[in-house]
Amino acid sequence: MGDRPSAAEALTRRYGPDVNTGSIPTNDVIELLLAHRTVRHFLPGEVDEDTLAVLVAAAQSASTSANLQLTSVVSIRDRARRDRIATLAADQQLIRDAGLFLIWVADWARPSSVAERHGHPTDALDYIDSTISGVVDATLAAQNAAIAAESLGYGVTFVGALRNNVDAVCAELALPQRAFPLFGLAVGIPDPNDPAGIKPRLSQRVVLHRERYTPVTDELIEEYSQRINRYYTEQELPADWVKDRLAWRVSAKDGLAGRRTMRQSLHTQGFPLR
Repeated sequence: MGDRPSAAEALTRRYGPDVNTGSIPTNDVIELLLAHRTVRHFLPGEVDEDTLAVLVAAAQSASTSANLQLTSVVSIRDRARRDRIATLAADQQLIRDAGLFLIWVADWARPSSVAERHGHPTDALDYIDSTISGVVDATLAAQNAAIAAESLGYGVTFVGALRNNVDAVCAELALPQRAFPLFGLAVGIPDPNDPAGIKPRLSQRVVLHRERYTPVTDELIEEYSQRINRYYTEQELPADWVKDRLAWRVSAKDGLAGRRTMRQSLHTQGFPLR
C-alpha cells in the first residue's frame, strides 16, 4: 500500500533540510513511526475481523496503570450508526468511508463493577487522578493500535471531533456510568490520491528540554511557521499556522467546537473530578 520513506527522508520532512540525518540509529519500527501521516481519504474495503483482533491485541499490549486495563474500544460496523456518529463528529466523511472505525473509551465502569461485586468501595474513582489514569490508558492503547494498523499497510486518522457532541455519542454507544469516549480512530486502505504527506513538526529545540523547562523563542516559532506554512500551501490549506491553527484553538471558546461543556459531560458520565 505504498512505499515508505527512509528514516532520513522522513526526518527531513519533519524538521527541514538542515536536520542532521547522518548518524541516526534506525530500523523498521523507527522508519514506520517517522513516516506517519494522517490519511483522510480511503479506498472502498472493509478491515476484516482477524485484523481487528490483532489491532486490539496490540492495543492491549500497551502499558496500563497498575494493570487495571482501563480501556474499552467500540467497533462501529453498522452503516446507519457510522453515519450518525460521522454527523456528530463534524460531519467527517472519512468516518463513513474508512474500512474500520473504532471509538476509544476510558473505562472505569468495568473495574468499579468488579470491585463492587466483591464488596469493595469505589470512593477513589471520584478523584481527578483516576480520570487521568483512564485517559492515559486508553490513549496508549489506541496509539499501539494505530501503529499496528500502519505496519500492515493501512492508513489511519484520529478523530477528536467525536467530543463535539459527546453526550449524544455516549447515548449512541449506550455507555454506562464511569465510561467516557475520548476519540475515534479511522482505519482503511489509503487512497493513493490522498495529498497528505509527512507533516512538519516543531524543532526538537522547542520540545526537548534538558534538565529544566526552557520557554520557546520567537525565532524558533518563526522557523517552524515558515516550514509548516509551506506545507499547508502545498496542501491548498490556510497557510498561517499561528493564526489559522494555534490562535483559532486557544483564543475563544468557539474554537472548542461544542466541547466547552466537557466538565458537565464528564460529571454526567460519573466522573466528579474532585
